[in-house]
Amino acid sequence: MDKSKNETKNKSTKGRKIKMILLIILGVYVGISIISIVVNQILSRNELASIEPTGQMVEVNGKMMHICTMGDGEHTIVILPGLGTPLPSVSFAPFMRELATEYTVVIIDYFGTGHSDQTNVPRTNANFTEEIRAALSAGGFSPPFILMPHSASGAYADYFAIHHPDEVTALVLLDTVHTHKHLEPNVPAITFQLARFSQFVGSPRLLNHFLLSSLHGINEENGFTPDEIRNIRLFMNHEVNPTTLNRTRLYNETIHEVVALDFPQNIPVLSIRPTRPNSGSAMTRQENNIAHMGRYGASSEMIILEGNHNIHKGNYIEIREAINAFLAAL
Repeated sequence: MDKSKNETKNKSTKGRKIKMILLIILGVYVGISIISIVVNQILSRNELASIEPTGQMVEVNGKMMHICTMGDGEHTIVILPGLGTPLPSVSFAPFMRELATEYTVVIIDYFGTGHSDQTNVPRTNANFTEEIRAALSAGGFSPPFILMPHSASGAYADYFAIHHPDEVTALVLLDTVHTHKHLEPNVPAITFQLARFSQFVGSPRLLNHFLLSSLHGINEENGFTPDEIRNIRLFMNHEVNPTTLNRTRLYNETIHEVVALDFPQNIPVLSIRPTRPNSGSAMTRQENNIAHMGRYGASSEMIILEGNHNIHKGNYIEIREAINAFLAAL
């Protein structure tokens, strides 16, 4: 009987200790979170105000949009940044400097990114296309253009070329989304709430410091200056906002819309793919690449370069030479 009482007492004591440990862990977590939130909010105030735009601000639909230009070549290349690029005008700077030796190169900070304003206008293919055209016109650039989309912007570039073929000389695709097929259902809404909470707490401020070079390829070895690295890191602390979240929510919808449209077969396309894309087996990638190129005309081609999804970081000379050869053969 006494043994049974002792066992019960021991279990009760262990239970209290476990609860105490869990409460301590919870308390530490809450304490760290509160400190992180306070520090993050203090650091976030006006930390972007001192960073001057590298290009010009133009008015588009009553909002201000930032576009950056380098070079003065005969052909105008318009770089269209993908998702998760908080400061496009600087994130592509080393790449632009290489292309600018032979081309006029323009990049647009979409609404909600970089120095551009936010907007309540839905992030649809049609709206992106008209905003791109309006920004280029306001910046003094006349078509035709060589559109160079990266990642998710492949859908916008396809849509642009389909609806305004006379304004497009060619497309140069930087590991763009496959616009020959439908994707999986949209990401659950809770994911966006978690992203906003994470930014509110200040998680990106800690993680991006370590991931900037290894994951995003933003380092001095790839041609970035210390100031450019610093500015990109600061803008990454602010990349989750209503405009960028709206773009992410409509991501699959923009692709579904383009999938149903026929691409003009007289517009040449150069597709540049990496040896190490984000996901998928080698066979799946090969099949996707074949189907991807089957969407475009006979004058289109694909090249595969060593690298990951950010294929434009570190392959500057190879991409410039590939564009030269591609345009010369047209």
